[in-house]
Amino acid sequence: MTKRIVVTGMGATSALGGTVADNWKNLLDGVSGARALEYDWVDEYSLPVTFAAEASVRPETILDRPTAKRLDISTQFGLVAAMEAWRDAGEPDVEPERLGIDFATGIGGVWTLLNAWDTLREKGPRRVMPMTVPMLMPNSAAGFLSLHFGARAFARTVASACASSVESLDSAYQHLQSGAADVIIAGGAESAIHPITIASFASMQALSRRNDDPATASRPFDVDRDGFVMGEGAAVLVLETEEHAKARGARIYAELVGTGVTADSHHITANDPTGQGAARAITAALRVADVSPDDVTHINAHATSTPVGDPSEFTALASVFGDRAREIPVSATKASTGHLLGGTGAIESVFTVKAIQERTAPPTINLANQDPEIPVSASGEARSLGDGRQLAISNSFGFGGHNAVAAFASYDD
Repeated sequence: MTKRIVVTGMGATSALGGTVADNWKNLLDGVSGARALEYDWVDEYSLPVTFAAEASVRPETILDRPTAKRLDISTQFGLVAAMEAWRDAGEPDVEPERLGIDFATGIGGVWTLLNAWDTLREKGPRRVMPMTVPMLMPNSAAGFLSLHFGARAFARTVASACASSVESLDSAYQHLQSGAADVIIAGGAESAIHPITIASFASMQALSRRNDDPATASRPFDVDRDGFVMGEGAAVLVLETEEHAKARGARIYAELVGTGVTADSHHITANDPTGQGAARAITAALRVADVSPDDVTHINAHATSTPVGDPSEFTALASVFGDRAREIPVSATKASTGHLLGGTGAIESVFTVKAIQERTAPPTINLANQDPEIPVSASGEARSLGDGRQLAISNSFGFGGHNAVAAFASYDD
């Protein structure tokens, strides 16, 4: 029998704020988190891109010093978001063997790795910290969250580039359906605003180069889009079976009704321009949810603001929704948060749940001149989604040809 999987807690930290409430408020207010980077290494390496969307609340200001010192900053972000989500869920009383972790990252401990390399070159091997490997491992966040919350069912890690954290939701959905756990902490984190990643993405011509105006640099669907803006942070959703949530009297935000994961098998970095892999992921999520494309009331698009990526996503939407691809309210929230890479799908899933809860589609800022080849229904203003049952999808696509989609619906018991 298919179980109902519900969202009972959420946490988020990004350039828009250190909590879900602050992120949501600033998102609806049209705030951009992109700003100039004020580090010596920007000039030292003559970086072609000098801005990013850094998290507005540094995790070391929230965590105690001993904890922060033994965690890479990406794991710090993950812990901060998970702590908020766990509190928001009412700190569920669940047996450790029934609590699982499904967590994601695209890159992992890049700062730890490269700082250790600098230490090795400059000071020798004896000065390299013994915690370097546990801190740089991609599974570090999942492992530490398991330790922090006492989760003994499993601690799984997904690393599928920018599709990672929606794939973690897919994994959590499957684990809850199979009976492997009653409660799962799921999400993703990333902190990769580093000279090497900026230089590399810039070399690929993937980043916007609007150094003179960072706030308007990310402009999904706009004819003048020229690349994405690096972001950082984390987001977490506490997921439970409906049976467990109701038994403990939990507040339920929404239902995770389905997920879909596919691969393009097209190119290591470029989306399949036909959008068929993405379309299959959307269709799979709706099939699992046992709903029709006509039931979808809102879409949080992947929409990175790249010249190639945005049109292929519309092609996928048109393949699934037909003419409704031009009518369904679409939000492209990376315009505000920047691109959190492995954490992006998690924070966009939080926004999708909030959109359902408040019946409001967030704005897509910086959309001054919409590309006629991408005729989605996007707006620079927040819009009402109206009455009735809400069904929304959140899309995430990643290097390697990964496509992942999560479908959320209003909860009605």
